[in-house]
Amino acid sequence: MIARISGTLLHKSVDYVIVDAQGIGYRVFVPLTTYYELPEAGDTVALNIHTSVKQDGIHLFGFHTGGEKNIFQLMLSVNGIGPRLAMNILSGISADELIHAVSQGDIRRLVHIPGVGKKMAERMIVELRDKVGKIECEEIGSGAGRNTDECEQIMEDALSALVNLGYRRSAAQNVLDSIIEKRPDTITLDVLLKKSLKILAG
Repeated sequence: MIARISGTLLHKSVDYVIVDAQGIGYRVFVPLTTYYELPEAGDTVALNIHTSVKQDGIHLFGFHTGGEKNIFQLMLSVNGIGPRLAMNILSGISADELIHAVSQGDIRRLVHIPGVGKKMAERMIVELRDKVGKIECEEIGSGAGRNTDECEQIMEDALSALVNLGYRRSAAQNVLDSIIEKRPDTITLDVLLKKSLKILAG
């Protein structure tokens, strides 16, 4: 399977590009979020690739960042979402915004994406909420040299502590999520609690 392509950008359009890699031209479908990051035709480009093998052929989907590729692959696990719809979703919302909307259960934001109705938005939240939470945790934990289990334990301990202090679980979770989005280089239980208490105290 092709996981990455680096070469000369021969052609770019809002839905696909052609990349020349060692004399072979690859057609790669891209979301708008990646299109906006592309260089001019003739320049060198590198894309993270998801390879889809179907009866009608092999299709390549390219992304500017590994995070976009990860989110794309997660969306394919949702019942009713195929590669085309997943690309359409990433063209209507950034990977970071999508993670936030799903983790917060923000149906209103999701239904504003072309092709996503209320039922699909609800399904995305139900099927992806835990998965995107792990992605957030992994991105934070990697900067601190922790593994995912340790990071998740810190988040659980912080939430439990805030609830025990009398804060509503939903409010505490929202605050913790907002801190996670900023992706600090280091994360400890002490830091999480201090930041959370400061925000909750207003």
